[in-house]
Amino acid sequence: MTGSAGMPGLARVLARRGIHFGWVVAGVTFLTMLATAAAMGMPGVLMVPLEQEFGWSAAQISGALALRLLLYGVMGPFSAALLARFGLRATVAAALGLIVAGLGLATQITALWELWLCWGVLVGFGTGMTAMVLGAYVANRWFVRRRGLVMGLLTASAATGQLVFLPAAAWLAQHVGWRWAMLPAVGACAAACLLMLIFGADHPADVDLPAYGEAGVVARTRPGNPVRTALDTFAEASRNRVFWILFGTFFICGLSTNGLIQTHFIPLCHDFGIPEVQAASVLAAMGMFDFIGTIGSGWLSDRYDSRWLLAWYYGLRGLSLLFLPSSSFTFYGLSLFAVFYGLDWIATVPPTVKLAAGAFGRERAAVVFGWVFMGHQLGAAVAAYGGGLSRSELSSYLPAFYTAGVFCLIAAAAALWARPRRAARLRSALAG
Repeated sequence: MTGSAGMPGLARVLARRGIHFGWVVAGVTFLTMLATAAAMGMPGVLMVPLEQEFGWSAAQISGALALRLLLYGVMGPFSAALLARFGLRATVAAALGLIVAGLGLATQITALWELWLCWGVLVGFGTGMTAMVLGAYVANRWFVRRRGLVMGLLTASAATGQLVFLPAAAWLAQHVGWRWAMLPAVGACAAACLLMLIFGADHPADVDLPAYGEAGVVARTRPGNPVRTALDTFAEASRNRVFWILFGTFFICGLSTNGLIQTHFIPLCHDFGIPEVQAASVLAAMGMFDFIGTIGSGWLSDRYDSRWLLAWYYGLRGLSLLFLPSSSFTFYGLSLFAVFYGLDWIATVPPTVKLAAGAFGRERAAVVFGWVFMGHQLGAAVAAYGGGLSRSELSSYLPAFYTAGVFCLIAAAAALWARPRRAARLRSALAG
């Protein structure tokens, strides 16, 4: 069974067994986001080997990684519009093709500009098309009930990708060579592409089903020009105070997560005498706790005020970052950090998506979240470059970590002001 022709039949077979086809789409999306998370996590493992082989400074390598994170974010709102216009299969297949090309070509680099092209441009565009926006798109389109839980599960795939791939990549980089370390991520992206081509139905109406928890089948609509759709949505959202609060807090989220920890945590540990494989294992432990925390966050966002959830998450993250330099980088200290930081690494995503849907409506939530996610990646790009610059100019990563911790405490206070206006809440309720 391939393509869309057999999808309604498979959906009916599953429905007779009490399984909604939306869970199949969510499962394939989980694997896709897991594979792209593996690709995103590779540079943190490979920074030290690249410095040692080519003599490039941390700031030079971080520039390429900052470009990747910037493009990853810039693509967010446009990827949501591309998904709505061209569907899951075409968009995801194109994205994974770019990632595979970028990682494959990166194994042959000999010059710094090639690193910028492969890791910066190709991987940046590819991962940007399958970023967190993909999870928001699937959760909002296929689920009315359990939407927060599904968003938590899909967001947790990023942690799972790190958990599964990083220690193996670090071991390969140390014992076989850094070029071989990218092959597991390449294989995962290729497998995810095949599964998406087979099972990736774009809309519940395509398989003659209502969304999970919806009363009846809703006809799909295809928007026009995806660039115009993204820009029009931004023009309207930018007039709402909630949008700028979510954008600013998500900027700080990126500043304190993948831009800083995912990119610089392993070389930070290396500076304190901790081998790459051991440091990658700490990151994997964070991924395990984040998997638990993010799914729990999705469950909580279905039941409690998302503003207070965000305040707690950012506050705890800020305190954990401020604690890290005092941990003395012992096993006990790093274990404490892994638990408290890991539990809310990307737990901020489900309540942020919930607030976006509450303020702007279910149909536009994915595109609005795409713009908010751009803020996340702008913050990540600042931290990726700023962390490398701190290490090169000040001979220490610690100023970057202290700065991120303070900004997280500011985000905790700001999140409490993200209350949707009454009219927006009424429109959202009427839209379902």
